[in-house]
Amino acid sequence: MTAEARTEARPEAAAPGGDAACFHCGLPVPAGADYRVLVLGEQRDMCCPGCQAVAQAIVEADMEDYYRHRTEASPRPDDDLERVLEELAIYDRPEMQKSFVANRDGERREASLILEGIVCAACIWLSERHVRQLPGVESFSVNFTTHRAQVVWDNTRVQLSEILRAIAAIGYRAYPYDPERQDRVYRRERHDMMRRLAVAGLVYLQVMMISLSLYFGDFLDLSDQLRYFFWWVSLVLSTPIVLYSGQAFFRPAWRDLKQRRVSMDLPVSISILLAYGGSVYAVLTHSGEVYFDSVTMFIFLLLAGRFLEQGARHKAGELAESLNKLVPQVANRFESDGSVAVIPAFDLVPGDRILVRPGGPVPADGVVIEGESGVNASMLTGESLPEFKRAGDRVSAGTVNTESPLVVEVDKVGQDTMVSSIVRLIDRAQSQKPRIAETADRFARKFVIGLLVTTALVTAAWLVIDPSRAFWIAVAILAITCPCSLSLATPAAIAVAVGRLTRSGLLVTRGRALEGLARVTHVVFDKTGTLTTGELMVRDMEPLADVDSARLADMVAALEQYADHPVGRALAAWGNEHAHGAAPTVTEVESASGRGVSGYVDGERVAVGNARLMDELGIALPEREAAVDELVVWVARGSTPIARAVLSDRLRDDAAEVVERLKGQGVSVWLLSGDQPDRAAMIGRHLGVDHAEGGLLPEDKMERVAALQADGGRVLMVGDGVNDAPVLACADVSMAMGGGTAVAKHSADMVLLNDRVAETAFAVGYARRTMGVIHQNLTWSVWYNAIAIPIAALGFVQPWLAAIGMSVSSIAVIGNALRLRRG
Repeated sequence: MTAEARTEARPEAAAPGGDAACFHCGLPVPAGADYRVLVLGEQRDMCCPGCQAVAQAIVEADMEDYYRHRTEASPRPDDDLERVLEELAIYDRPEMQKSFVANRDGERREASLILEGIVCAACIWLSERHVRQLPGVESFSVNFTTHRAQVVWDNTRVQLSEILRAIAAIGYRAYPYDPERQDRVYRRERHDMMRRLAVAGLVYLQVMMISLSLYFGDFLDLSDQLRYFFWWVSLVLSTPIVLYSGQAFFRPAWRDLKQRRVSMDLPVSISILLAYGGSVYAVLTHSGEVYFDSVTMFIFLLLAGRFLEQGARHKAGELAESLNKLVPQVANRFESDGSVAVIPAFDLVPGDRILVRPGGPVPADGVVIEGESGVNASMLTGESLPEFKRAGDRVSAGTVNTESPLVVEVDKVGQDTMVSSIVRLIDRAQSQKPRIAETADRFARKFVIGLLVTTALVTAAWLVIDPSRAFWIAVAILAITCPCSLSLATPAAIAVAVGRLTRSGLLVTRGRALEGLARVTHVVFDKTGTLTTGELMVRDMEPLADVDSARLADMVAALEQYADHPVGRALAAWGNEHAHGAAPTVTEVESASGRGVSGYVDGERVAVGNARLMDELGIALPEREAAVDELVVWVARGSTPIARAVLSDRLRDDAAEVVERLKGQGVSVWLLSGDQPDRAAMIGRHLGVDHAEGGLLPEDKMERVAALQADGGRVLMVGDGVNDAPVLACADVSMAMGGGTAVAKHSADMVLLNDRVAETAFAVGYARRTMGVIHQNLTWSVWYNAIAIPIAALGFVQPWLAAIGMSVSSIAVIGNALRLRRG
């Protein structure tokens, strides 16, 4: 039977057990499965979304001949993999998912996964492209530094087990993330690399001793019989290095070839096999030269370089790992009878009451209901001093109780806690690449193909010039080039930079933010809650009409409970403090962004806001002199003003410092505020900003930012309120205060966890330094390859020297990136 006939017969063949067989892999198609792909003119059944995605990718790439000419089904998983796949269904159970899956709105879910088998940027590209094609998968990104993936999916369309199986189908292993498993993966990777490196090193030394004997034999008239004996001994010793240690390069190269991809491991594998094969041929034919010493040295040096690179990569990603390790594995929960039971932390549910003992970490997010103590949150905020906590204050998982016992009511657990969300944001930031990195990755993939073509052409030329040298020159070209340094140049620097900024209390949520931040020409600050503390308080409430003070407080508290702004919160706090009796009925509430709020309180029309809101409502205000440092809010009932509130705020201690430092970096500083123009101008003069403007609505701020951008400016917007979300979204780069609203933080590219506004200036300078390191790495990579390839092509580089050059190139890129840790 012909190959085509066998292939065409496969879809009708039955899998073991009598079920229909998957056209791609040959496994049984589950009952009710409907994964079909049009292949070779017919609809073919597939067993899972993974096979469906792979088959569809093959069809879309015009590679259907793969199915037409194959002589057997795609390789079936080995017994161990089949067992693993059967066990994947357990991860679909809710009780398993609660420790590593975060529930978003509806059935959308997000999980962190560990990926095994990732070697280079090509592996990440393949896995991301493959998984994103699955129906129901909304996003999938892999952090090269930690090999951790973030996946968001619709649970009604695809199950987590199907995603894990799809990853396994292309040669990688994926597991739900937990710190202990990550440590085990790291240790396994490290031990595996150390074993391969040890075998290569020990055998290489023996082969080198024999090679020295052969070299000296040229001067000592070594007999041919003894020379051939040494050749055979070198062959026997070198074979374990090639077959065992060389697997670190052969397996990834073969896996990529099966997926119709090329990566940096392909030229490395070809050079090893060529050098080894040529030497074996010389031994068998008793002719030519043997280079077993070069082969073994080449493998040893490359493994040593990869081992150092692996250690540097783990060091660069240690921040996210350390954050995860902050959360304890056990918790002390109060039972219904008042006793305290020690339970696994992942068994906690919102509403549980837990005891946090002195010196112990907090296992979940919650609110203190009993006790007073200092809590160390330095790993989350960068603040070294403990924060004092009492009843009513929030505490976060991973922070440490330093003094007295606390009783905490849990409201967020597992992947919903702050520390988990921070880790997810760090992963997202490190997996997202600036445009310069995406260009480098595309170039690196094309570079490998160009390298193979160049090697073939150079080899052909040397076969004409000097056939005896052609073989080893080809090996040297393949060995000396380093496409991986191009792919490593950016992710290594981004990973270190994100970790360094997080330790300073500045959380980078999008990797592209660093590139934009380095090019900033204007920094635009909001005022309230950004340059000021935002902790407003009502300094004076002056009645303007005959109104009962308790009734006034009731109305203000009732309306301002709907406000999510520092002014509204301060008025609500004053109203609640002075209110009496039952809360009034509030209807038809309307919030005027940046102006105030209005509605009906017990049937009466009441408005609380600034002069602009009063003017819009047609309410005439009395002439009142106000100091420029006062924030005035009016209360009106019907068309009559009934009270005038004066609120006070203060500048942050580091507000003047950040303006001075930014201007010293050549950045223009603007202040755009919704506050009174006179007050905004006064604060602007005090701080020395280049431009200060008040009385602005969110759309006015957006117009100012758009005007700066139209003039060629690159704008960083720093704000904290819900009304800042639109302008944060339209700026080139955005930063939200950690104490700001959730909407503002969601819209921002970075979050100041510790609210130290001076970190803005540090971030701009550090981003510029980071991009400088990235450009240095890319420049080094380009020039190294541009110089190394011609030298090797001219025959001036031995294979062993080429191996040293390639290893040094990768290590240089990683080492240069690690310098950012000292920033």
